[in-house]
Amino acid sequence: MLVGGVIAYYAISLPGISSLQVPDRAPNVVITASEGEIIGTRGFGYGSDIRLDQMPDYLPLAVMAIEDQRFRSHFGIDPIGLVRASFKNLMAGRVVEGGSTITQQLAKNLFLTPERTFRRKIQEMILAVWLEAKYSKDEILEIYLNRVYLGAGTYGVEAASRRYFGKSVRYITLSEAAILAGLLKAPSRYAPTRNPELAEERANLVLNAMVNAGFVSAIDRQLAVDEPPTLVHRSRASGTNYIADWVSDLLPGFVGATDVDIVVETTIDLDLQAAAEIAVRNILDEYSAEKNAGQAALVAIDTGGEVRALVGGRSYAGSEFNRVIDAHRQPGSAFKPFVYLAAMEAGLTPDTIRRDEPVSYGDWSPTNYSNEYEGDMTLRNALSRSVNTVAVRLAREVGINNVVATARRLGITGTLNNNLSLALGTAEVSLYELTAAFVPFANGGFGILPHVISSIRTASGDVLYQRSGSGTGRVIAPEHVSMMNDMLVETVRSGTGRRAAIDWTAAGKTGTSQESRDGWFIGYTADLAAGVWVGNDDATPTNRVTGGNLPAMIWQDFMGAIHEGMRPQDLPGYPPPVPQQDPQFPGFSVPIANVGTDDPAAMAPPSAISRAGETGGASKSFLQRIFGG
Repeated sequence: MLVGGVIAYYAISLPGISSLQVPDRAPNVVITASEGEIIGTRGFGYGSDIRLDQMPDYLPLAVMAIEDQRFRSHFGIDPIGLVRASFKNLMAGRVVEGGSTITQQLAKNLFLTPERTFRRKIQEMILAVWLEAKYSKDEILEIYLNRVYLGAGTYGVEAASRRYFGKSVRYITLSEAAILAGLLKAPSRYAPTRNPELAEERANLVLNAMVNAGFVSAIDRQLAVDEPPTLVHRSRASGTNYIADWVSDLLPGFVGATDVDIVVETTIDLDLQAAAEIAVRNILDEYSAEKNAGQAALVAIDTGGEVRALVGGRSYAGSEFNRVIDAHRQPGSAFKPFVYLAAMEAGLTPDTIRRDEPVSYGDWSPTNYSNEYEGDMTLRNALSRSVNTVAVRLAREVGINNVVATARRLGITGTLNNNLSLALGTAEVSLYELTAAFVPFANGGFGILPHVISSIRTASGDVLYQRSGSGTGRVIAPEHVSMMNDMLVETVRSGTGRRAAIDWTAAGKTGTSQESRDGWFIGYTADLAAGVWVGNDDATPTNRVTGGNLPAMIWQDFMGAIHEGMRPQDLPGYPPPVPQQDPQFPGFSVPIANVGTDDPAAMAPPSAISRAGETGGASKSFLQRIFGG
């Protein structure tokens, strides 16, 4: 009786079919910086209602093939799909597959808030059954295709088709239908204007699913593969469009679909944003050809989790793909701080001694960048000089599961391979989440929830969303924060990150993936953490780009400029109050050498690594590049 009462309540309160049509006018979205300056404007793009019989037959078939193959036979909930998804999620230890049907997705989009709770899931299922009882399968599918979010601020297949292909959905090809169906999983990630390779890969998956479901023939599939779509690109030059696009993609999760004009206030500081764009552009303009590195990205996050600047790539006009948010690459040694933090929490200290020597684990023998080995050294020296053998030894010593747990605690959410190679950064991460995971070192050990949206209100002033609350609480004990800052400051002072040094106390870590495909520098001061990535979109090797050269140089120019004139502050717990020494090796020290470094040149005297004509420090270098000095 209780269940019947709940269902009856929702049945009475739900609107009729006439109210489920798309709005007549696309609402305007104004996106502002933290001080109210306009970053950009976007529109929630709604196309006109398109009847199901006006769409090419293969479009709804493509959607059903990839999202809900039993759509025509289930009652709004697919028990088989739920069991399969639950099993896969249980085996993976995280959510890797959803069990929602098309009807459940429609119920969520129309009537429910974006929150992910057990209560909301039950409401979604009840509403899905109600929709199936009230409307036909064709009506449900038609409403869904006209309302679903498909990236780039577009709702519905008509708006998305015009945005991506420049034509009505009535005239799309099978390959274009597969692109649109592929967007449903993650609209921003699979948007063809931002990541054409990933969109094509996803579309091929849709086409294969259509063949397996018997919706199209293998010949039709091959013809579609041989006929790739022609995309329409917007010509907006400003780098802030990376931010505006990102915010547009986040909005449905905050306010859902809306038919009123809204204003979104972000955490972006336009002074920091300008400095970030200049730093990225200047270094790439000077070194891109020499180093065969076509792209770079930068994100800056303050100690409370606010995103203060974001550069998604070298040129928005050249590529709309946001490399801060949507690119996932191997961080190399930039992952090592999580290994060392796990070691500190297991009772080791920066002065603990471990031996750098050739090691083997089964068929795997990790080597140092320089192929040289120094023997006994402190963990401080091993981390600052990025010694691979010691990092792997530590991961084995403390347990790779503890390393994974440590990275998770600090905010790494992507897939982490549960083997020793993880210590050398073989798992793919985004620049955004890796930079955010370094913030607890800068703020004294407190976890953050990185964010770019502060508030959302209607044009008339009604508040739809207001950021409140803080982070996740303490995630690192104060004494371990002190130890990590001790070691990571040394990385910038005398190790692989020397080219990032500024006139403030700064800490950080370099990272370089195999064959120099990716160069990273993630660093921080007491006020701000910033991460830089340099590489090529197609993952081709660069000409010896390492975390210690171009990424560190971009970081130095950016952070040097924005800290100029500010009063320097020490990092939490740094310098450590009392130097700690390993009782087995009192007073042990190791001379500086080119062991394990991402870039041997980074260990040379400052005069050997300075750029021509630059003698006055990081901020002077930046100003010289602006004014031509």
